[in-house]
Amino acid sequence: MNFKTSTTAAILLFITCLLTQAFAAQSAENIYQLAVNNEERSAADIARDSQRKPAEVLAFLGIAPGMVVLDLFSGGGYYTELLARIVGPDGFVTGHSNLAYLGFSGEESTARYKDNRLPNTSILMAENNELMLVADTYDAVTMILAYHDIYYADADIGWAKIDGPALLAELYKGMKPGAVLGIVDHAAAQGSPSTTGGTTHRIDRDLVVSEVEAAGFVLDGESDVLRNADDDYDKSVFDADVRGKTDRFVLKFRKPD
Repeated sequence: MNFKTSTTAAILLFITCLLTQAFAAQSAENIYQLAVNNEERSAADIARDSQRKPAEVLAFLGIAPGMVVLDLFSGGGYYTELLARIVGPDGFVTGHSNLAYLGFSGEESTARYKDNRLPNTSILMAENNELMLVADTYDAVTMILAYHDIYYADADIGWAKIDGPALLAELYKGMKPGAVLGIVDHAAAQGSPSTTGGTTHRIDRDLVVSEVEAAGFVLDGESDVLRNADDDYDKSVFDADVRGKTDRFVLKFRKPD
């Protein structure tokens, strides 16, 4: 092989490597958008996408094909379905719920899981303070717009006050070493007391970090994709002026290896 031929071959190999890496990166990005664009998703889910930006959130958390995921306090299953489509047939998603959540989202949940339309999912019913997980099971746990509910209580709907440290300890036990805990929630003003979780349904980002780190997790990243500096922290997240437009933090924690 002469010098010219050798140089040409080296250049072609270099270009091939670059194209392969670019294709792999593009494919990794596409799994999230493909899940969002899936034609089987409901119109109600699609209407929420612009506010929730699920492709960006789940990409940031690193949800990947083959993972075993717990969607804690999954409600009607908006994120459970997206997670199931991303982890694919080699993965599995457990959507956790309880009677209080079903009271608000029962019809949505029934429609989502009927006729085995999400075969790589299951529903785990567990009331507050009764969650029991098998050790070292999950590659990821998501807690979307629910952490503040640790500080909420309402006997009329059967929502008992949650033992936060015990819940975090149970999650820690159920997660594999290196697993991701993703938390998204409505932001309260910095320094706000935990009681905002039960009043405005918001929570101070720094309080969440402090409590989750105290449980043994390590903060591994934060995304600003859902931040909104124009939010009014004094208003409940259900106030018509801010509903769907609240300032939300996105945190990624890991259980140490």
